[in-house]
Amino acid sequence: MSSSVSVANEGGVAILTIDNPPVNALSFHVREPLTQALIALQEEASVVAIVIACAGRTFVAGADITEFGRPVQQPDLRAIVAALEAIAKPTVAAIHGTAFGGGLELVLGCHFRVADQGAKLGLPEVKLGLLPGGGGTVRLPRLVGAVKALRMIGSGTPIGADEAHGAGLVDAVFAGDLTTHAVNFAREMARKGGPFTPVRDRDEGLRETDLAAFDAEAADLAGKARGLEAPIACAQAVRNAVTLPFDEALAAERALFVKLVASDQSRAQRHLFFAEREAAKLPGNVVKRRIARVGVIGAGTMGGGIAMAFANGGFPVTLLETSQEALQRGLATVEKNYAVSVARRSLSEDAKRQRLGQFKGSIDHADLADCDLIVEAAFEDMAVKKEIFGKLDAVARPGAILATNTSYLDIDEIAASTSRRQDVLGLHFFSPANVMKLLEIVRAEKTAPDALATVVDLARRIGKVAVVVGVCHGFVGNRMLAARGSELEALLLEGAIPNRIDKAFIDFGWPMGPFQMGDLAGLDIGWRNRKARGLTAVIADTLCEQGRFGQKSGRGFYLYENGSRTPVPDPEVEALIRDKAAEKGIAPRTISADEIIERTLYPLVNEGAKILEEGIAARASDIDVVWVNGYGFPVGKGGPMFWAGLEGGARIVERLEYWHERTGKDVFKPAPLLKRMAETGSWETGSTAGIRG
Repeated sequence: MSSSVSVANEGGVAILTIDNPPVNALSFHVREPLTQALIALQEEASVVAIVIACAGRTFVAGADITEFGRPVQQPDLRAIVAALEAIAKPTVAAIHGTAFGGGLELVLGCHFRVADQGAKLGLPEVKLGLLPGGGGTVRLPRLVGAVKALRMIGSGTPIGADEAHGAGLVDAVFAGDLTTHAVNFAREMARKGGPFTPVRDRDEGLRETDLAAFDAEAADLAGKARGLEAPIACAQAVRNAVTLPFDEALAAERALFVKLVASDQSRAQRHLFFAEREAAKLPGNVVKRRIARVGVIGAGTMGGGIAMAFANGGFPVTLLETSQEALQRGLATVEKNYAVSVARRSLSEDAKRQRLGQFKGSIDHADLADCDLIVEAAFEDMAVKKEIFGKLDAVARPGAILATNTSYLDIDEIAASTSRRQDVLGLHFFSPANVMKLLEIVRAEKTAPDALATVVDLARRIGKVAVVVGVCHGFVGNRMLAARGSELEALLLEGAIPNRIDKAFIDFGWPMGPFQMGDLAGLDIGWRNRKARGLTAVIADTLCEQGRFGQKSGRGFYLYENGSRTPVPDPEVEALIRDKAAEKGIAPRTISADEIIERTLYPLVNEGAKILEEGIAARASDIDVVWVNGYGFPVGKGGPMFWAGLEGGARIVERLEYWHERTGKDVFKPAPLLKRMAETGSWETGSTAGIRG
């Protein structure tokens, strides 16, 4: 028997164990011996029942997605499930850890499923732009019902063992030695005798399916899909399970899977899956520093959110403010945020109490002396931050990591205000910090490798997607955001009103347009930043001078009436734009959606190429991770650098050159690396210099 699959006989119950570290993926070298073992056990007279279990920390956590898009080596998963369903003896899946994707489809081939209390089960293929391709859309509804199956498959969100038991997906949940319980369960099923009905021949979940209710659920899913094809295909496949004979529904599922796996959207989403994992890798094997307590300076929106992120990850937090009043206000906001989660039932009252218990408030810098990591989240002002870091230098213990949450400022200059530059780096959280997944980790010139490795690991422990970047104004995300927005005022003055530009973005796949985003974030933030750098934006600056800061003031580029968050076009803003254009002698014209994309997203890609050339980002895929997780770039397009390959580098260069010639603006001057990418199709820089050091 292969080393990846072993068989033991325990009193007539065969225990078939899959051992393919780290997550027991169903690679070809697992599928082949697994199939051979099942065929042999079917005929083995001494075996009365079969248990499928897994070694290590998890059950089968999915297919080997590196095989997607390649010719499938037989046997495939569908053949294994068919072999399972042909066995007359009772078959039992013993699930611990996660049974995801192909893993759950494998257990759906068994007669019975048992799980330990901590197990999670799900079909997350939709997150890769796919649907389950091994019968999951056809078998799962037969156990849990069509609507429940659609919710699981369409969202990709796993469920726990108890919920799975209640829904009929799992037959028993055990504490303790799962394999022993599974063997006893299988022996009892064999004693009771058959026949044992495979899932394909069961219909309890499909009886009296309300198709109208199902279609309403599917319509809701489609509304949230924002142009993604996979959720729509998932809904169709589950509906087929209700309306078609089993084999026809199975064939239809396969046809949909084959179509999706070849699509640009799925290629983009699989690219992001690997990109996130690659972004968190650092060279070498550095011993990490111990992080037991975290300090956060500033209890405002960002500081409070950052403190919550660490508390949610199980870390005690010292939250520091300049006054008792500001501290109490910040702690009250934290408690309110947790209360909202309890009201939404995403957090229990006990969990809320536990997390609030992690907080210790203070107005004395000396109380940060026992912290292993201190994150400064004060006002975005260099003088303020340098003063804080000077104080930290005096009170922080040796070896403590000192981090700034700055969005733009020079971290090398901040680090220079301490005597321990090796301990200083940037942790750029995105607002709200307790929700947003992206964390830009900024490596300064003198940052020690072990400090960097420690925070990369820490990001994973608090559920963040980490990307290491270098020092420049705005780092990767905000520097590219400035390039994306550099033509927005010009587009307004030339005749494209805010909601026309925002619509072009939303039609492209963004969750909102740049003016909606500006109103949400607060127009005063950009105004302050422009003033600090001596820059101007005639429309946005005028709005801020009028006290129009966006949603928080009820007026920005849009109106927000009676506390509503829904943007309403404002005739006053349109009149202001016309007046400013007239002052500058600009005649309005009709501007197409294509032109809007060319003048905003092409410079975005171009700035990304410059960032790669300068070594501010190590890989093009790192930039994609930043933009999808932090700024809402459409998942189905894979991030700006991946999308550039779909759009065509040559086209982007040609149009940038056109706009550069027409306007003379540097933002349109194609970067040398972009030109090379247009010729070679690759973002490789040919250099190992940069942030990795």
